[in-house]
Amino acid sequence: MVLSNAVSRSDDSVQSTFASRYCRTSLPRYKMPEDSIPKEAAYQIINDELMLDGNPRLNLASFVTTWMEPECDKLMMAAINKNYVDMDEYPVTTELQNRCVNMIAHLFNAPLTETETAIGCGTVGSSEAIMLAGLAFKRRWQNKMREQGKPCDKPNIVTGANVQVCWEKFARYFEVELKEVKLREGYYVMDPEKAVEMVDENTICVAAILGSTLNGEFEDVKRLNDLLVEKNSQTGWNTPIHVDAASGGFIAPFIYPEIEWDFRLPLVKSINVSGHKYGLVYAGVGWVIWRTKEDLPEELIFHINYLGADQPTFTLNFSKGSSQIIAQYYQLIRLGFEGYKNIMENCQENATVLREGLEKTGRFDIVSKEIGVPLVAFSLKDSSSHNEFEVAEMLRRFGWIVPAYTMPADAEHITVLRVVIREDFSRALAERLVNDIEKVLHELDNMPSMITGKLAIAEEKSETPKHHPKKTDLEVQREITEAWKKFVEDKKKRNGVC
Repeated sequence: MVLSNAVSRSDDSVQSTFASRYCRTSLPRYKMPEDSIPKEAAYQIINDELMLDGNPRLNLASFVTTWMEPECDKLMMAAINKNYVDMDEYPVTTELQNRCVNMIAHLFNAPLTETETAIGCGTVGSSEAIMLAGLAFKRRWQNKMREQGKPCDKPNIVTGANVQVCWEKFARYFEVELKEVKLREGYYVMDPEKAVEMVDENTICVAAILGSTLNGEFEDVKRLNDLLVEKNSQTGWNTPIHVDAASGGFIAPFIYPEIEWDFRLPLVKSINVSGHKYGLVYAGVGWVIWRTKEDLPEELIFHINYLGADQPTFTLNFSKGSSQIIAQYYQLIRLGFEGYKNIMENCQENATVLREGLEKTGRFDIVSKEIGVPLVAFSLKDSSSHNEFEVAEMLRRFGWIVPAYTMPADAEHITVLRVVIREDFSRALAERLVNDIEKVLHELDNMPSMITGKLAIAEEKSETPKHHPKKTDLEVQREITEAWKKFVEDKKKRNGVC
């Protein structure tokens, strides 16, 4: 959620353009207007403002689906007024959700018999799914500690420093200590050996990432499982694993079936996946699947009957739309295994085209791996004159939204650009992006660096003696990175976003 911050302006009203055909009165910007306006005017005013948004197809920062077939769009619009939580009123929608849960559970090799039903639920995204899985781990750990007569007030969870912010939210909101395995240059995912070393009696689970947000790499869940099995046998703790497969859960089963990361591993007790990423559904749907019924404590499930029948519910929110659930079911039956496999292979092929194109420029080091989420993360080989933040800023002039960011601890001095390859990113777009990047580099080569220039001026104005030791290239790079981070944060503040 973006926290709003009203920017003070001399004119705090919204002016109409083409809507002046219907309405000549300006509207207050941050207060509800006293009078109604024609529907045509309301539509035109909002439509005109939304024109200034970026093009979702060119937003290469996001993993979230930006295109679906028209037939699915129709189904979503037809269900837009259905409240998913009203299960008794909309039993077919509930049945479609249950079918999705079972399909995904089988995809993740859940140990189900022919008559067993999978345990899981739909969520508004992987963030909610992770919160629910984390709560289940915490409650099971608390119950075990109470049975043993031990204190249960200091739970912790072990992750890599590369986890998405939702893990930090879970730890802070639900009072769980977050123990992070630091990264290092050249190794940007959680090290299984170091993770297991951090596990203690109060560890509720170890979280592994199947598809790091930073570079798309799959963490070695198999190695983590084997190390934990050994440690559990020595200590008797029985520490479990949760797999955050938000990005990779709809990729690995189709093009990397040989990789063992899911319920085939005995310590993997729950998995989350984002339907709105490579599940190919518009934003607003995620899934969490538990290995068995015993892995989800019954006391966390609420039962209500005021909507017409007894309904079990395990969610952080209550009301939500049904459209995304229906869209997920559409994609699963429309594409089938073959369709998903074709799309993921095509995404990987387009990622290869982009990666090879960037390598041919001779200007970039590729940070991402060939096996993983179809994305390309790359950094400049020489950032002494210009850096990745400048490249990202200038690419916006061509319409491209390509994020630049620094790696987490202890690799903060590494800055990368990242391009996410979605289904709607074609080979032609990949080739065009490479051409535009080359244009940007040519322009940057022919202009002075904004940041290095400012640093030089600042040094001249400082009272530091002229004979101070010369800074290393790494120290200069870190100063440039920090300056750009401050520049980006200041810009966000000016835009009213935090």
